[in-house]
Amino acid sequence: MLYQRSSALFKEAQTVIPGGVNSPVRAFKGVGGTPIFAKSAKGAYVYDEDGNRFIDYINSWGPMLLGHAYEAVVNAVKTKAESGTSFGMPTVIETEIAELAVSMVPNIDKIRFVNSGTEACMSAIRLARGYTGKDKIIKFSGCYHGHSDAFLIAAGSGGATFGTPNSPGVTQGTAKDTLLADYNNLEDVKDLIAANENEIAAIIIEPVAGNMGCIPPKEGFLEGLRMLCYENNILLIFDEVMTGFRLAKGGAQELYTINADIVCFGKVVGGGLPVGAFAARDEIMNHLAPLGPVYQAGTLSGNPLAMAAGLAMLKAINEDLELFNRLSEKTKYLHLGIADALHKFQVKHTINRVGSMISVHFDEHPVYDFKTAANGNNDTFKAFFHHMLKKGIYIAPSAFETWFITDALSYKDLDETISAVEEFARIQN
Repeated sequence: MLYQRSSALFKEAQTVIPGGVNSPVRAFKGVGGTPIFAKSAKGAYVYDEDGNRFIDYINSWGPMLLGHAYEAVVNAVKTKAESGTSFGMPTVIETEIAELAVSMVPNIDKIRFVNSGTEACMSAIRLARGYTGKDKIIKFSGCYHGHSDAFLIAAGSGGATFGTPNSPGVTQGTAKDTLLADYNNLEDVKDLIAANENEIAAIIIEPVAGNMGCIPPKEGFLEGLRMLCYENNILLIFDEVMTGFRLAKGGAQELYTINADIVCFGKVVGGGLPVGAFAARDEIMNHLAPLGPVYQAGTLSGNPLAMAAGLAMLKAINEDLELFNRLSEKTKYLHLGIADALHKFQVKHTINRVGSMISVHFDEHPVYDFKTAANGNNDTFKAFFHHMLKKGIYIAPSAFETWFITDALSYKDLDETISAVEEFARIQN
């Protein structure tokens, strides 16, 4: 494939945009080479500025559950735009999508819409601190909750050790209130709680991690967190920016029958437009201004175009009784096909899968946290990424990102993907 126009566009972008991109992973630094510039997308495919077509396993990092340019979503946005693009005033459609979301998700009474998953998680933490009157939080290595200061913390796992900033601009003062545990390690969490008794407001977690590849919770892990939170007056926050409305209508709470205290949403809930949300029971949400003292606001929150896209998406999901079965079956088919192809040529690997999320790790050992995810052979992944790109298949340009399966994918698309993997495995061998 030729990427001449994409290369030229990237050089031009670098003169006016830091690194040439508005989100770092798009720059291909994890895999090398020059990023391709998208021009259009439809269904399971994205087309670049050079006219190349790719089977898309990023799907805008998750929102395109039903495929790109889904007709109901596009029509909803077009219709709403004709009436105005933003008002800064309440609109009926905000109530409509809120009512639908609350009816689909277990254990929530109220929801507030914001502009991104980062904003949702940031607001959830502030709400948890305001509700409990405590300052510290526990997060997990490898879980990404957006780029607000409280979440850009690395190292420090252990009973009495504070996290340290892993980005300049994050202060030590912020870092001291963020405690870091290993994913799938309940003993780590217990040690942190014991060392910081009555100081922890919340535990925030991706119930299925997606930023170190797809990492499922071990049996009993989420249940153990739920019990620890009950016993220690700590709020449990599920960051369902990836998993919400993707793994089930009610997200991971429904899938695992675990009730979180606060739930964060993004991606699918916006139908591809910039939307985030956070939700909880009445007694927690009523602490938000204007009802309570915890302040949160946003000029474009509840933007009518974003609400129209999100409402159309949620309606489609809610009305399709077989959607999640189809997604799971397609993902399982892809999983088994890739595994067979790699086994055939003895390429060391592990594949993790939950619902319509899947990741391929080039290491034969189980991958259950950030440390084990980091054991994968990154050189093999780089070669794999560029081989797949050359074959017209677009996966995340990072070994630490999940793939997202869309309902628009056909089994022919999946077979084409599996064939490309088998060709890569043959070359590696």
